[in-house]
Amino acid sequence: MTRKLRPLSFGDLDRLPTGCAGCALWESAGEHERRCGSVCDPELQQAWYRRVTDEWGECGRVAFEDDELLGFVKYAPSGYFPQAATFAASPKDPAVPLISCLHISPDARHHGLGTVLLRAALRDLVLRGERRVEAFGFAQNGAALQDMPMLGMTFLLNNGFSVSRPDPLYPLMKLDLRSLLVLQDNLEAVLESLRFPLRVPSRAPASWMKGR
Repeated sequence: MTRKLRPLSFGDLDRLPTGCAGCALWESAGEHERRCGSVCDPELQQAWYRRVTDEWGECGRVAFEDDELLGFVKYAPSGYFPQAATFAASPKDPAVPLISCLHISPDARHHGLGTVLLRAALRDLVLRGERRVEAFGFAQNGAALQDMPMLGMTFLLNNGFSVSRPDPLYPLMKLDLRSLLVLQDNLEAVLESLRFPLRVPSRAPASWMKGR
């Protein structure tokens, strides 16, 4: 068994969980249903990836166990996510990185993998010299979060985020990266220590919720 973290690659896009592969909700302009897979456009997703990596750099992290994708996190300056502008609590500075989504394969949930992926993203942003990061939280827990293309508000609060722009359902959360010590984390060792099945047969999307 070998587990590893690495940057999100172009070849990973069609290996993402069902509902995520080809999903271009965040990359789409105009307001759409806020549900994973509500906008399916693989060509737009691929074009977005090429543009962001060419202009800004790596825009995500994935966790693998052998050849099985366990989960991923995606991020980029909010200006690269047209959908972010449709939220009532939309970001004010398009240059600030936004963590758009974090998804875990069902059999790997509830073991801390979401925290590992989040911290991998934060470490990357710290190394780039970013000063803060934002993310839309979803203010409800339970089954309602399963198909949501954002992170749970409780999860973000538990990981040091605070409310930047309030909203009853989709508050904009923020985190000051200058206060973090993520560079000292041995995330690969933490990933190896997590206990979940060697193989993950299901590829249904699962947004991170409290307690995972």
